[in-house]
Amino acid sequence: MVEEAFVIKFTEHIKPIIEEIEPSFFEITVAMAFTWFAQQQVDIAVIEVGLGGRLDSTNIITPEVAVITNISYDHMNMLGNTLQEITGEKAGIIKKNIPVVVGETLPETEPVFIQKVKELHAPLHIANEERWVADWQQQSHLLQVTVADKHNDERKTYHLDISGLYQTKNLLTVLETVHILTRQQWKIEEKHLEHALAHVKKLTGLHGRWEVIHQNPHTVLDVGHNEDGIKQITEQMEHCVYQKLHIVIGMVKDKDITKVLSLLPQNAHYYFTKAQIPRALPEIELAQKASEFGLHGKTFSTVNEALQQAADHAHAEDMILVCGSVFVVGEVEASQVKW
Repeated sequence: MVEEAFVIKFTEHIKPIIEEIEPSFFEITVAMAFTWFAQQQVDIAVIEVGLGGRLDSTNIITPEVAVITNISYDHMNMLGNTLQEITGEKAGIIKKNIPVVVGETLPETEPVFIQKVKELHAPLHIANEERWVADWQQQSHLLQVTVADKHNDERKTYHLDISGLYQTKNLLTVLETVHILTRQQWKIEEKHLEHALAHVKKLTGLHGRWEVIHQNPHTVLDVGHNEDGIKQITEQMEHCVYQKLHIVIGMVKDKDITKVLSLLPQNAHYYFTKAQIPRALPEIELAQKASEFGLHGKTFSTVNEALQQAADHAHAEDMILVCGSVFVVGEVEASQVKW
């Protein structure tokens, strides 16, 4: 954890530069993080791109390996309206002679990657062409996944504490990335990999990825908020057993709301709400738009109130899903719901 004294000293030091070039808050925090990493002499840092890639402030680094998970429609107002345009922005993090791992490709995206790595002589590794998921099982809050190597059919089983089925795709990406790092002489033993995958939430603080927070009723948080994220959620729900489905949902103004709403089930009871941030879409406006897609329910001004109403009306055999925004899920984590 970064100490408050470091934040204050760093801010005072760069205040003249802030006043001169007027960077965004994200750009300031990126500079702060990189400064802290340098002072601490970290062995390796995992840097997540803020938005897009090509023009993102994190893109000043030269990584050991670049990783791109999957491409879907999101932030179109900044990244482009087609998958090819969005892929071009994402591929902007690829550097000359630096290996890149792509989680999966689509017919629209693969040519963009191939052209980019050809220009930069960057080795391309497509994760789902190296390994495949031979089997998976959900056990309580865990996901057990058996992965097979496509070259020799060698199989290994991993236990993940993030149980969404879409994590099987992320697992393949992780395994290929670790494989490349070990070839670059980074010492990552199998026991370290297994431990990390089994303790993702504790080690990273990552929450809200098909996270079960209560049983009876089965209550799940998922930060899915765009077309692809909602598709993953609906596919996951096909494997769930419940009597009635209750969905607590809130979204932000700059998302493609219509695509998300068109994918959600009509047979659920909805609790429309909003996170307490300026970007939040008003719950009444969300409910009005949802009604055009046959989605009906009540509106609530706070996430806590919406979830409490869902908990009050759901029976033990029902399911409650909270989704639509990272900010909505974040407020659930701090809510005081009485079950």
